[in-house]
Amino acid sequence: MWTKALDPAVKPLPILQIFNAIAGIFGLCWEYPLPFLIPNTALHRSITARLTIYPISIVLAALIYQGTNAAIYYIVGLIVYFWAHTEGEVSFTAHTSVVLRPPDPRQLNKAIAMQLQLLTLECVL
Repeated sequence: MWTKALDPAVKPLPILQIFNAIAGIFGLCWEYPLPFLIPNTALHRSITARLTIYPISIVLAALIYQGTNAAIYYIVGLIVYFWAHTEGEVSFTAHTSVVLRPPDPRQLNKAIAMQLQLLTLECVL
């Protein structure tokens, strides 16, 4: 009964497999962008976009018997992306023009001094 339900999606033409392959190639190009496809775009940096597109890939992979392991990996990745999104993670690319300031030497010296004090206390105890 259930095995015949998806026959129209795979029998005359392998439509489900083609959509699954397209979703997989798109996901690969999204995660590891080639220089001419989607690097340094808002789509590449958006975790929210991944959270909306990857469930479609999960459903496509889960509908095919050979794609069940891939669907599980997709779910694990989606959970990690959701966790990052809820924690406020921001995705940057290597080409992002963010200026990082070097640490303040005074704060750095204080931190080093505190660690040295802790080490000397541990040696004494």
